[in-house]
Amino acid sequence: MDYGLIYEVLSMTSLRTIGFFDSGVGGLSVMKEVRRLLPAEDLVYFADSAHCPYGSRPVEIIRGRAYAICDFLIGHGVKLIVIASNTTSVAALDAVREKYSVPVIGVEPAVKPAAAATVNGKIGVIATGVTLAGERFDSLVKRFGEGLEVFTQPCPGLVEIVESGRWDNEETEKLVGGYLNKLLDRGVDTVILGCTHYPFLRPVIEKLAGRGIKVIDGGEGIARQVARVLDNECLAADAKSAGGESFFTSGDPELVAPVLRLLWGKPDLQVKKKEV
Repeated sequence: MDYGLIYEVLSMTSLRTIGFFDSGVGGLSVMKEVRRLLPAEDLVYFADSAHCPYGSRPVEIIRGRAYAICDFLIGHGVKLIVIASNTTSVAALDAVREKYSVPVIGVEPAVKPAAAATVNGKIGVIATGVTLAGERFDSLVKRFGEGLEVFTQPCPGLVEIVESGRWDNEETEKLVGGYLNKLLDRGVDTVILGCTHYPFLRPVIEKLAGRGIKVIDGGEGIARQVARVLDNECLAADAKSAGGESFFTSGDPELVAPVLRLLWGKPDLQVKKKEV
């Protein structure tokens, strides 16, 4: 399949859709920031819920899922793809950019803004194991963490909690608290949310971390990057129009839709099943 030709044809038709995907619902934290900054854009979201979570899967499997979902999004007519998953960005961003002509933006732990925010030079990062073990994360720390102490903490189980849509309970606080305390015991004054699911746990994290701890995620910065790429590629939508959203999942829509409605804030949101 000639993806370059497909993209050229789609570009000439002035299609407006931006595609987002994640292993599940977590990438909505990024899409919400893009919606806030770019209200005129049409957005499409794919939750790969049938294969969630990605955090413990081999890189080859994650990369294969990224290819399959990008094929679907390009067929759907997207002009830009956001890999709204730290784990997938580590495992597949370079490969996806090499394969497709559509602009592709990944996400990464917000080390740069955290470096600017810390006072004592001690930063904690909570993320999946794949994200923390990747060369991309090591590169971030080398580029922006010079002179700082960066402590990492993998957090198995947190993605599943967000996917369930139920985190206002003692079990969640106990799990989150266990991970946070390992970083707080190191004296960190800044905590990076290194997974796109985690911003939905921000109230719990901030409560347990305490007032003196800064909590940072990269959603706003990703939204600004999306806007820059659209402007540079002359792909931005007409600012006079209002954009819409559509949602797909590889999982069971009856299970996924209630969580998407909760996180997106629209009780009438519809989710379509799509096997890829």
